[in-house]
Amino acid sequence: MRQTKQLAHLVLLLLTLIVTVPTFAQSNFPTQPLTMLIGFNQGGSTDIQGQVLAKVLSEKLGQPVNILYHPGAGGASAAAMLANSRDQGYTFQFGLSLPYTFAPLATPASYQLTSFRYVAGITLDQIALVTGPNTPFATWSEFITYAKANPGLVYASQNIQDRFVINRIMRREGITLRIMPTTGGAGMAPLILSGDADLAFSGGTHSAYTDSGLMRVLASLADERLAHYPQVPNLRELGYDVSMHAIRVITVPANTPDYQVDILAKALQSVTQDARFKKVTEETIKMPVIFMNESELIELFNAQVKEYKQLIAESQ
Repeated sequence: MRQTKQLAHLVLLLLTLIVTVPTFAQSNFPTQPLTMLIGFNQGGSTDIQGQVLAKVLSEKLGQPVNILYHPGAGGASAAAMLANSRDQGYTFQFGLSLPYTFAPLATPASYQLTSFRYVAGITLDQIALVTGPNTPFATWSEFITYAKANPGLVYASQNIQDRFVINRIMRREGITLRIMPTTGGAGMAPLILSGDADLAFSGGTHSAYTDSGLMRVLASLADERLAHYPQVPNLRELGYDVSMHAIRVITVPANTPDYQVDILAKALQSVTQDARFKKVTEETIKMPVIFMNESELIELFNAQVKEYKQLIAESQ
């Protein structure tokens, strides 16, 4: 009888260890520094916001968050790197949602929408078409009129999707623009400020220049008017039936375990309530702070993919 009781206690102890050891290991994530990928050069709005995000997030998680810049293809190069990463939740990307929803549809890519887990959306991006301080047009209608009379104006592009959008506009309006590819807002801004480009796509960098009049916003590319430029119409209002509604998201490889995603999501939700993050987002780069969870993001992105497929089909 005594041996039977001892055996029962031993079995119970083993079962307890089996149950609790993984839980203990999971609760300790992260146990080492994390790496945040940014798919643009330093100096743009993603970098400005990302530096504060890294600092606050490191405090929430108790580990350093190091930034790795990997510019190219509007963030798609960094997305390709992340899709092949084996670091799971220890390496994540911060930036626009467009590299996940649009880029794999338009160009050959080593990843697709399902190659990632979408931990959280923390900012509603304020994408726009902008011009400089000295161009002879200050509104969208003035730009179209001027472009029709002056073929060959220079358009500074940052990614493949904005080129699809501007091509639709050119076909609709019967205008001709010369497209100049750039890498991120840091590459776009000097072209607009110097007058070397007449029109440009901006993912948010314009917010640092509009108060001083060095950049002027002509149209919103989001589904609604921009929060800080409510007088500026969006492309749907202007009759083009297209948008580039983007969320700034944190993504990890698809094989990242649920418990890591949950811990990161909770930390990111706390970041969105931090005064430092709110200040840089709402006041410096002039974008609304939001929080969207994984299921909300997937629902939005699936709907966007359908729209983008139609945009690509119409362009062929």
